[in-house]
Amino acid sequence: MGLYLLDYGAGNVRSLANSLKRLGYDFQWISSPEDFTKASVGNNFIYMVIKAFPELSIFILQKLIFPGVGAFKGAIEHLQSRDLLEPLKQYIASGRPYFGICIGLQVLFTSSSESPGVEGLGIIPASISLFGNADKSVPHMGWNSVDFIDPEENAKEGIDERRHYYFVHSYRALYDPSNVAVAQWVHTTAQYGREIFIASVHKGNVLATQFHPEKSGEAGLRILRTWLAKPEEQLVSEPPRPIVNRTPKPRDGLTKRIIACMDVRANDEGDLVVTKGDQYDVREKDVAPSLNSSVQVRTAGAVRNLGKPVSLAAKYFADGADEICLLNITSFRHSPVNDQPMLAVVRAAAETVFVPLTIGGGIKGTVDPDGTPRSALEVAGEYFRAGADKVSIGSEAVYAVEKLRTSGKPAGTSAIETIADAYGRQAVVVSIDPKRVFVDPETYHGPYKDELIFGEGEEKGKAWWYQCTVSGGREARDLSAVQLARGAEALGAGEILLNSIDRDGTGKGFDLDLIRLVRDAVTIPVVASSGAGTPAHFTEVFERTDVEAALAAGIFHREEVKIEDVKKVMASAGIPTRDASSFLS
Repeated sequence: MGLYLLDYGAGNVRSLANSLKRLGYDFQWISSPEDFTKASVGNNFIYMVIKAFPELSIFILQKLIFPGVGAFKGAIEHLQSRDLLEPLKQYIASGRPYFGICIGLQVLFTSSSESPGVEGLGIIPASISLFGNADKSVPHMGWNSVDFIDPEENAKEGIDERRHYYFVHSYRALYDPSNVAVAQWVHTTAQYGREIFIASVHKGNVLATQFHPEKSGEAGLRILRTWLAKPEEQLVSEPPRPIVNRTPKPRDGLTKRIIACMDVRANDEGDLVVTKGDQYDVREKDVAPSLNSSVQVRTAGAVRNLGKPVSLAAKYFADGADEICLLNITSFRHSPVNDQPMLAVVRAAAETVFVPLTIGGGIKGTVDPDGTPRSALEVAGEYFRAGADKVSIGSEAVYAVEKLRTSGKPAGTSAIETIADAYGRQAVVVSIDPKRVFVDPETYHGPYKDELIFGEGEEKGKAWWYQCTVSGGREARDLSAVQLARGAEALGAGEILLNSIDRDGTGKGFDLDLIRLVRDAVTIPVVASSGAGTPAHFTEVFERTDVEAALAAGIFHREEVKIEDVKKVMASAGIPTRDASSFLS
């Protein structure tokens, strides 16, 4: 008797496990039909009965949560391959408490246009379909508000219209108030662009959310806590809600995200530290005292140490960062799968960080020193299971796009393609490191003529295009930032992290020309990075470009700028931002 998590074999379920531990709840995994039997047993007699009649286990199991991300087809096929599909159907039909998260909501529907011919559980008689991208980026990625169909329901399940919750998906169930069979399920809706879709469903014993409570900070933890605290009898005997034929007032509830990034590498003593440099040079130039009180010693020539990654991640979560990114800038010591120090960092950070966590550096196919091959998908899987929500791919993306441009069609074997196919494109970020290449605007007629930026003000008379680099900016490639971004999207990337070698560490502000160029070239979300020096720079990039997020590193590490101050300036400028304050009771 107790709480159980359905492990369907794909996606990151570790985040939810960490959230439950944070809230003080123990749980057991269900990954096979036998687990439905074992998990429900309270004594030997019951065990013998259930072992003889396993179908009875669904009447004993107390509470079941189905979390995760990934493709509709992948989720259904994993359930089928593990013989979990029918037990899951029986469990829900039995009236036992069920909480579905993201894919755990979508499988309740009859089908999805993501996977034609694949049948869902059919509990909700409607289909899932792809977001339109004429007026917005897809995937829908970030913090969005929700609206209750019945205003009197507000905050009953811990969900609150005043808060924002983390969504990351390309497919959704559109809200249609005229469809009575579906309307009786709808609990909350959300709006992205001009589309209103179902954000959560609640009927009888079933509660499911399209957003991720486990990645929605304190607001999300409250939803989990509310559901977990309710007695089973209350969860299965909720009175039917009246069908309210109400269309929420139009409001695109998506906020702009602020991301704290940490470059992690081994120092000369072999310890993993957070570091930062100008134009990617992380060695100290002098022995001036550090601005960070946690750093005791600065030695000329040593790797700059700005703190420990796990403690800084926890700090940024508490400070209100909307996402946290960990980039292993020296890749891996021996093997990406057996590089225990970095995996340990991700596991430890995921236990204290309840917003999305991205890991980058060395996400590629490799061969271990003993000759064991490791695919990029295998490497990414280790980090998803450790607690990462997204992986960031850099140099490997450049090579993959170069091959795509040569062959004219995707090979299906690149890191971007294989990881996106298994975990969904929302799990794959492509990090671009471009630099300016100056040309004579009067005589240049090269292949990047249509991408030229013509300088203004102090740079009047100059022209340049943006060239991609690999190996941390050390090697230039004959590929532009626009070509890389478009190619990455074609291969299946769900987000672009756009850096600037020229602006990195300068504090002069984001490269708005570069950002607009890439933002206009793709239909997936773009994160602006490199150059921020003041809170006003974040406001500027959101007001003058259409990016979904902005990232900074060194100014946060050195406490030259605080996340709280950035959000205050954004709010005063009318830029939608998440209120990260705690409201756990």
